[in-house]
Amino acid sequence: MTQTLRTKFSDPQQGVYFIGTTPPKRSTDDAQMLEIADKLLARLDSLEYDGLIVYDIQDESSRIDTPRPFPFMETRDPREYSRLLSQRSGHETLTYKSVAQRDAKEFSAWLDETQRDFGLQHIVLVGSPSSEGEIRLNLNQAYEVLAQHPQDYHLGGVTIAERHASKGNEHLRLQQKAQQGCDFFVSQAVYNAEATIDLLQSYAQLCEETGETPKRIIMTFTPCGSAKTLEFMQWLGISIPDATQARILQAEQPLTESIRICQDNLEQILEACAGLNLAWGLNIESLTNRKEEIDAAIHLYRLLKATLELTLAERSLELDPL
Repeated sequence: MTQTLRTKFSDPQQGVYFIGTTPPKRSTDDAQMLEIADKLLARLDSLEYDGLIVYDIQDESSRIDTPRPFPFMETRDPREYSRLLSQRSGHETLTYKSVAQRDAKEFSAWLDETQRDFGLQHIVLVGSPSSEGEIRLNLNQAYEVLAQHPQDYHLGGVTIAERHASKGNEHLRLQQKAQQGCDFFVSQAVYNAEATIDLLQSYAQLCEETGETPKRIIMTFTPCGSAKTLEFMQWLGISIPDATQARILQAEQPLTESIRICQDNLEQILEACAGLNLAWGLNIESLTNRKEEIDAAIHLYRLLKATLELTLAERSLELDPL
Protein backbone atom coordinates (compact mmCIF):
# COMPACT_ATOMS: atom_id res chain seq x y z
CA MET A 1 0.00 0.00 0.00
CA THR A 2 1.35 3.44 -0.93
CA GLN A 3 2.12 5.63 2.07
CA THR A 4 0.42 8.98 2.36
CA LEU A 5 2.68 12.02 2.42
CA ARG A 6 1.79 12.70 6.05
CA THR A 7 2.81 9.18 7.04
CA LYS A 8 6.08 9.42 5.16
CA PHE A 9 6.81 12.90 6.54
CA SER A 10 6.33 11.57 10.07
CA ASP A 11 9.24 9.12 9.70
CA PRO A 12 12.56 11.02 9.94
CA GLN A 13 14.46 7.98 8.66
CA GLN A 14 12.75 8.23 5.26
CA GLY A 15 13.56 10.80 2.60
CA VAL A 16 10.78 12.50 0.66
CA TYR A 17 11.21 13.30 -3.02
CA PHE A 18 9.45 15.90 -5.16
CA ILE A 19 9.41 17.41 -8.62
CA GLY A 20 8.75 21.16 -8.70
CA THR A 21 6.66 22.75 -11.44
CA THR A 22 4.64 25.86 -12.27
CA PRO A 23 1.05 26.15 -13.52
CA PRO A 24 0.50 26.98 -17.19
CA LYS A 25 0.00 30.61 -18.15
CA ARG A 26 -3.41 32.13 -17.46
CA SER A 27 -4.54 32.03 -21.12
CA THR A 28 -4.21 28.22 -21.21
CA ASP A 29 -7.60 26.51 -21.55
CA ASP A 30 -8.54 23.28 -19.77
CA ALA A 31 -7.76 21.04 -22.75
CA GLN A 32 -4.33 22.62 -23.18
CA MET A 33 -3.64 22.34 -19.45
CA LEU A 34 -4.48 18.65 -19.55
CA GLU A 35 -2.09 18.19 -22.45
CA ILE A 36 0.68 20.04 -20.58
CA ALA A 37 0.11 17.98 -17.44
CA ASP A 38 0.18 14.69 -19.33
CA LYS A 39 3.36 15.69 -21.15
CA LEU A 40 5.06 16.47 -17.83
CA LEU A 41 3.89 13.23 -16.23
CA ALA A 42 5.06 11.23 -19.24
CA ARG A 43 8.55 12.66 -18.69
CA LEU A 44 8.37 11.58 -15.05
CA ASP A 45 6.96 8.14 -15.76
CA SER A 46 10.23 6.32 -15.16
CA LEU A 47 10.92 8.11 -11.85
CA GLU A 48 9.99 7.08 -8.33
CA TYR A 49 8.81 10.21 -6.56
CA ASP A 50 6.48 11.03 -3.68
CA GLY A 51 4.71 14.04 -5.10
CA LEU A 52 4.83 17.27 -7.04
CA ILE A 53 5.28 20.82 -5.80
CA VAL A 54 3.20 23.43 -7.63
CA TYR A 55 4.38 27.01 -7.20
CA ASP A 56 2.31 30.16 -6.94
CA ILE A 57 4.25 32.46 -9.26
CA GLN A 58 4.20 36.13 -8.28
CA ASP A 59 5.55 39.27 -9.93
CA GLU A 60 8.63 39.94 -7.79
CA SER A 61 9.73 43.10 -9.61
CA SER A 62 9.12 45.15 -6.42
CA ARG A 63 11.85 43.13 -4.67
CA ILE A 64 14.70 44.21 -6.96
CA ASP A 65 15.56 47.09 -9.27
CA THR A 66 17.11 44.87 -11.97
CA PRO A 67 14.73 44.00 -14.84
CA ARG A 68 13.36 40.45 -14.82
CA PRO A 69 15.42 38.35 -17.31
CA PHE A 70 12.29 36.46 -18.42
CA PRO A 71 8.94 38.24 -18.71
CA PHE A 72 6.44 37.65 -15.92
CA MET A 73 3.25 35.90 -17.00
CA GLU A 74 0.26 35.28 -14.78
CA THR A 75 -0.69 31.61 -14.44
CA ARG A 76 -3.73 29.46 -13.91
CA ASP A 77 -4.72 28.95 -10.28
CA PRO A 78 -2.07 26.63 -8.79
CA ARG A 79 -4.86 24.63 -7.13
CA GLU A 80 -6.33 23.76 -10.53
CA TYR A 81 -3.00 22.41 -11.73
CA SER A 82 -2.31 20.62 -8.44
CA ARG A 83 -5.66 18.86 -8.56
CA LEU A 84 -5.14 17.86 -12.18
CA LEU A 85 -1.61 16.55 -11.60
CA SER A 86 -2.76 14.59 -8.56
CA GLN A 87 -5.70 13.07 -10.46
CA ARG A 88 -3.57 12.14 -13.48
CA SER A 89 -0.54 10.84 -11.57
CA GLY A 90 -2.00 9.35 -8.39
CA HIS A 91 0.56 11.36 -6.39
CA GLU A 92 -0.20 13.98 -3.78
CA THR A 93 0.91 17.57 -4.33
CA LEU A 94 2.28 20.42 -2.24
CA THR A 95 0.63 23.65 -3.36
CA TYR A 96 2.19 27.06 -2.77
CA LYS A 97 0.01 30.00 -1.79
CA SER A 98 1.05 33.66 -1.74
CA VAL A 99 -1.06 35.24 1.02
CA ALA A 100 -0.46 38.98 0.57
CA GLN A 101 -3.26 39.64 -1.94
CA ARG A 102 -6.23 38.65 0.25
CA ASP A 103 -7.46 39.84 3.64
CA ALA A 104 -8.13 37.44 6.52
CA LYS A 105 -11.75 36.76 5.53
CA GLU A 106 -10.82 36.07 1.90
CA PHE A 107 -7.95 33.82 2.93
CA SER A 108 -10.26 31.85 5.21
CA ALA A 109 -12.62 31.37 2.26
CA TRP A 110 -9.63 30.22 0.16
CA LEU A 111 -8.88 27.60 2.82
CA ASP A 112 -12.50 26.40 2.65
CA GLU A 113 -12.35 26.10 -1.14
CA THR A 114 -8.96 24.42 -1.29
CA GLN A 115 -10.08 21.26 0.47
CA ARG A 116 -13.76 21.32 -0.52
CA ASP A 117 -13.39 22.10 -4.23
CA PHE A 118 -9.84 20.96 -5.00
CA GLY A 119 -9.24 18.16 -2.48
CA LEU A 120 -5.82 19.53 -1.48
CA GLN A 121 -4.38 19.33 2.02
CA HIS A 122 -0.64 20.03 1.69
CA ILE A 123 0.09 23.76 1.37
CA VAL A 124 3.15 26.01 1.57
CA LEU A 125 2.37 29.61 2.50
CA VAL A 126 4.62 32.43 1.30
CA GLY A 127 4.51 36.12 2.12
CA SER A 128 4.97 39.19 -0.02
CA PRO A 129 8.29 39.28 -1.96
CA SER A 130 8.95 42.78 -0.54
CA SER A 131 7.53 45.35 1.85
CA GLU A 132 6.59 47.57 -1.10
CA GLY A 133 3.00 47.82 -2.31
CA GLU A 134 -0.23 46.77 -0.65
CA ILE A 135 0.04 43.80 1.71
CA ARG A 136 -3.45 42.83 2.79
CA LEU A 137 -2.31 39.87 4.87
CA ASN A 138 1.17 39.15 6.13
CA LEU A 139 2.52 35.68 6.79
CA ASN A 140 2.06 35.79 10.57
CA GLN A 141 -1.56 36.83 10.13
CA ALA A 142 -2.10 34.02 7.64
CA TYR A 143 -0.76 31.49 10.16
CA GLU A 144 -3.22 32.87 12.74
CA VAL A 145 -6.15 32.46 10.32
CA LEU A 146 -5.05 28.91 9.53
CA ALA A 147 -4.70 28.02 13.22
CA GLN A 148 -8.31 29.06 13.81
CA HIS A 149 -9.63 27.36 10.69
CA PRO A 150 -11.56 24.06 11.06
CA GLN A 151 -9.87 22.35 8.10
CA ASP A 152 -6.83 20.19 8.90
CA TYR A 153 -3.97 21.28 6.64
CA HIS A 154 -0.47 19.87 6.39
CA LEU A 155 1.48 23.11 6.44
CA GLY A 156 4.92 23.91 5.08
CA GLY A 157 7.07 27.02 4.90
CA VAL A 158 9.91 28.37 2.81
CA THR A 159 13.49 28.70 4.02
CA ILE A 160 16.15 30.87 2.39
CA ALA A 161 19.78 30.28 3.33
CA GLU A 162 20.77 33.55 1.67
CA ARG A 163 18.63 35.38 4.22
CA HIS A 164 20.54 33.66 7.02
CA ALA A 165 23.85 34.67 5.45
CA SER A 166 22.82 38.33 5.39
CA LYS A 167 20.72 38.62 8.58
CA GLY A 168 21.81 35.67 10.70
CA ASN A 169 18.31 34.92 11.98
CA GLU A 170 16.76 32.45 9.53
CA HIS A 171 17.04 29.67 12.13
CA LEU A 172 14.88 31.75 14.47
CA ARG A 173 12.35 32.22 11.66
CA LEU A 174 12.23 28.46 11.17
CA GLN A 175 11.62 27.93 14.87
CA GLN A 176 8.85 30.52 14.90
CA LYS A 177 7.19 29.07 11.79
CA ALA A 178 7.34 25.59 13.34
CA GLN A 179 5.60 26.94 16.44
CA GLN A 180 2.98 28.48 14.13
CA GLY A 181 2.21 25.10 12.59
CA CYS A 182 4.79 24.42 9.85
CA ASP A 183 5.68 20.73 9.65
CA PHE A 184 8.32 21.04 6.92
CA PHE A 185 10.36 23.60 5.01
CA VAL A 186 11.23 23.84 1.33
CA SER A 187 14.46 25.64 0.53
CA GLN A 188 15.20 28.08 -2.23
CA ALA A 189 17.40 26.49 -4.90
CA VAL A 190 20.77 25.56 -3.42
CA TYR A 191 23.94 26.71 -5.17
CA ASN A 192 25.81 27.85 -2.07
CA ALA A 193 26.48 24.82 0.12
CA GLU A 194 28.25 26.85 2.82
CA ALA A 195 25.26 29.15 3.36
CA THR A 196 22.92 26.16 3.60
CA ILE A 197 25.21 24.35 6.03
CA ASP A 198 25.47 27.44 8.26
CA LEU A 199 21.68 27.73 8.38
CA LEU A 200 21.02 24.05 9.09
CA GLN A 201 23.68 23.84 11.78
CA SER A 202 22.25 26.93 13.48
CA TYR A 203 18.72 25.54 13.28
CA ALA A 204 19.69 22.10 14.60
CA GLN A 205 21.65 23.65 17.48
CA LEU A 206 18.71 25.89 18.38
CA CYS A 207 16.36 22.91 18.42
CA GLU A 208 18.76 20.96 20.63
CA GLU A 209 18.98 23.87 23.07
CA THR A 210 15.20 24.24 23.28
CA GLY A 211 14.33 20.54 23.26
CA GLU A 212 12.43 20.77 19.97
CA THR A 213 12.56 18.25 17.13
CA PRO A 214 13.79 19.87 13.89
CA LYS A 215 11.23 19.97 11.11
CA ARG A 216 11.93 18.25 7.81
CA ILE A 217 14.10 20.18 5.34
CA ILE A 218 13.32 19.70 1.64
CA MET A 219 16.30 20.99 -0.34
CA THR A 220 15.65 22.34 -3.82
CA PHE A 221 18.13 21.89 -6.67
CA THR A 222 17.92 23.03 -10.27
CA PRO A 223 20.20 22.66 -13.30
CA CYS A 224 21.63 25.67 -15.11
CA GLY A 225 22.58 25.46 -18.77
CA SER A 226 23.08 29.04 -19.92
CA ALA A 227 24.12 32.54 -18.93
CA LYS A 228 20.46 33.59 -19.22
CA THR A 229 19.32 30.95 -16.74
CA LEU A 230 22.15 31.93 -14.41
CA GLU A 231 21.07 35.57 -14.63
CA PHE A 232 17.49 34.57 -13.79
CA MET A 233 18.64 32.52 -10.81
CA GLN A 234 20.55 35.50 -9.45
CA TRP A 235 17.55 37.74 -10.07
CA LEU A 236 15.48 35.36 -7.95
CA GLY A 237 17.94 35.85 -5.10
CA ILE A 238 19.77 32.53 -5.38
CA SER A 239 23.34 32.85 -4.10
CA ILE A 240 25.84 31.53 -6.62
CA PRO A 241 29.52 31.96 -5.64
CA ASP A 242 31.74 33.54 -8.28
CA ALA A 243 33.81 30.37 -8.65
CA THR A 244 30.63 28.35 -9.23
CA GLN A 245 29.44 30.79 -11.89
CA ALA A 246 32.79 30.49 -13.65
CA ARG A 247 32.66 26.68 -13.53
CA ILE A 248 29.27 26.69 -15.25
CA LEU A 249 29.86 29.40 -17.84
CA GLN A 250 33.35 28.24 -18.84
CA ALA A 251 32.45 24.56 -19.11
CA GLU A 252 32.12 22.90 -22.50
CA GLN A 253 28.80 21.47 -21.26
CA PRO A 254 27.33 23.92 -18.71
CA LEU A 255 24.34 21.70 -17.88
CA THR A 256 26.55 18.73 -17.08
CA GLU A 257 28.80 20.94 -14.96
CA SER A 258 25.84 22.36 -13.04
CA ILE A 259 24.67 18.82 -12.26
CA ARG A 260 28.12 17.98 -10.90
CA ILE A 261 28.00 21.12 -8.76
CA CYS A 262 24.57 20.22 -7.39
CA GLN A 263 25.73 16.73 -6.45
CA ASP A 264 28.88 18.14 -4.83
CA ASN A 265 26.77 20.60 -2.85
CA LEU A 266 24.34 17.94 -1.65
CA GLU A 267 27.20 15.67 -0.56
CA GLN A 268 28.85 18.55 1.32
CA ILE A 269 25.60 19.42 3.09
CA LEU A 270 24.82 15.84 4.07
CA GLU A 271 28.36 15.26 5.36
CA ALA A 272 28.45 18.51 7.37
CA CYS A 273 25.00 17.86 8.85
CA ALA A 274 25.36 14.11 9.41
CA GLY A 275 24.92 14.22 13.19
CA LEU A 276 22.23 16.89 13.42
CA ASN A 277 19.04 14.78 13.68
CA LEU A 278 17.55 16.34 10.56
CA ALA A 279 14.86 14.76 8.38
CA TRP A 280 15.58 15.25 4.68
CA GLY A 281 13.82 15.72 1.41
CA LEU A 282 14.62 16.76 -2.15
CA ASN A 283 12.81 18.94 -4.66
CA ILE A 284 14.15 19.13 -8.20
CA GLU A 285 12.90 21.81 -10.58
CA SER A 286 13.71 23.39 -13.92
CA LEU A 287 13.55 27.18 -13.86
CA THR A 288 12.97 27.42 -17.63
CA ASN A 289 10.90 25.57 -20.20
CA ARG A 290 13.95 24.73 -22.31
CA LYS A 291 13.83 21.02 -23.17
CA GLU A 292 17.53 20.59 -22.38
CA GLU A 293 17.12 21.95 -18.87
CA ILE A 294 13.96 19.94 -18.22
CA ASP A 295 15.74 16.75 -19.30
CA ALA A 296 18.73 17.74 -17.15
CA ALA A 297 16.42 18.20 -14.16
CA ILE A 298 15.18 14.63 -14.55
CA HIS A 299 18.76 13.34 -14.70
CA LEU A 300 19.60 15.50 -11.67
CA TYR A 301 16.64 14.05 -9.79
CA ARG A 302 17.84 10.48 -10.33
CA LEU A 303 21.37 11.33 -9.26
CA LEU A 304 20.50 13.31 -6.12
CA LYS A 305 17.82 10.86 -5.00
CA ALA A 306 20.37 8.03 -5.19
CA THR A 307 22.86 10.18 -3.26
CA LEU A 308 20.42 10.95 -0.45
CA GLU A 309 19.10 7.39 -0.27
CA LEU A 310 22.63 6.06 0.12
CA THR A 311 23.28 8.51 2.96
CA LEU A 312 20.02 7.55 4.70
CA ALA A 313 20.78 3.84 4.31
CA GLU A 314 24.22 4.33 5.86
CA ARG A 315 22.70 6.31 8.73
CA SER A 316 20.12 3.58 9.29
CA LEU A 317 22.87 0.97 9.57
CA GLU A 318 24.68 3.13 12.11
CA LEU A 319 21.51 3.46 14.19
CA ASP A 320 20.57 -0.22 13.87
CA PRO A 321 23.71 -2.25 13.05
CA LEU A 322 23.35 -5.86 11.97
